[in-house]
Amino acid sequence: MPDNPSAWLVTTARNRAIDRIRRDRTLAAKLPLLDAPESAVDTVDDATIPDERLELVFTCCHPALSLDAQVALTLRTLGGLSTEQIARAFLVPEPTMAKRLVRPKHKIRDAGIPFRVPPDHLLPDRLAAVLAVVYLIFNEGYGGRGDLAAEAIRLGRALAELMPDEPEVRGLVALMLVNDARRDARFVDGTVILLRDQDRSLWDTEQIADGRAELERALALGGRGPYVLQAAIADLHADQPQDWPQLAALYAELARVTGSPVVELNRAAAIAEAGEVETALALVERLELDHYHYLHATRAELLSRFDRTDDARTAYGRALELVHSDAERRFLERRLAELEG
Repeated sequence: MPDNPSAWLVTTARNRAIDRIRRDRTLAAKLPLLDAPESAVDTVDDATIPDERLELVFTCCHPALSLDAQVALTLRTLGGLSTEQIARAFLVPEPTMAKRLVRPKHKIRDAGIPFRVPPDHLLPDRLAAVLAVVYLIFNEGYGGRGDLAAEAIRLGRALAELMPDEPEVRGLVALMLVNDARRDARFVDGTVILLRDQDRSLWDTEQIADGRAELERALALGGRGPYVLQAAIADLHADQPQDWPQLAALYAELARVTGSPVVELNRAAAIAEAGEVETALALVERLELDHYHYLHATRAELLSRFDRTDDARTAYGRALELVHSDAERRFLERRLAELEG
């Protein structure tokens, strides 16, 4: 019991009011970016979400919008990603993504969709979109933006605090921690370094252990979803030597769950490393990912193993036309030079 209960209550109430005002001001500052009408701006209810930015993510992931629209609009408004970056994440041309960003804004305006922090019992309805937002922010940071990767991990930890029994939340945190632990070894002299060539002494082993602990919690909760599967894959990639047949099997299960051609591309790479290069190349040739530079880079690598040098050179050229990261561009240029040498 405090010495002066009435003074304690007044001080506590004042601090809570200040927190509420700050939260309302932050939301009010962000809502104009969504072109929401004034009638759509409801007072922010007090919520248990432990992080102000995460609170805004939940607010923007409104179920009246399609899942893709929720994710794209939140990435643009709160994630700090440009339309070009979001278009790359969705594997669509930038003009297409620009139109996709305009449509939900119009729907918000025309339907007067209220933007408020959802009550606790509605949080699971928005979880898929929130996880996708955090995941794509991390992916953008993984390409060299350490600040974005750190922000995504922070959001993931806050989400795990809010929803500790959700296995996919734990899986996403595990995935980010294990992959981010290799950050210092991924780039040398401004060039991306493949996993097999990285200096493992630069890996953050303590962070990898934290990620594995999160993966164990996710599995204990019965997690078998896409983020848990990706975390298990990241965990296996950290082993030495790598179990490529097991990795290929996990990628196959992830492809079944997600239906993603990008996952199929990763499965093809694992199949090739397991020794079935011809099978891997046949799989790559079937994928419709012409605007994805990793497809052409992978195809070039596989073609070179069959001494199809001219075809491999052409594939590397196509990859260089599509790549945006300077570090990855330098890597592809080096591989092309090695092929020609």
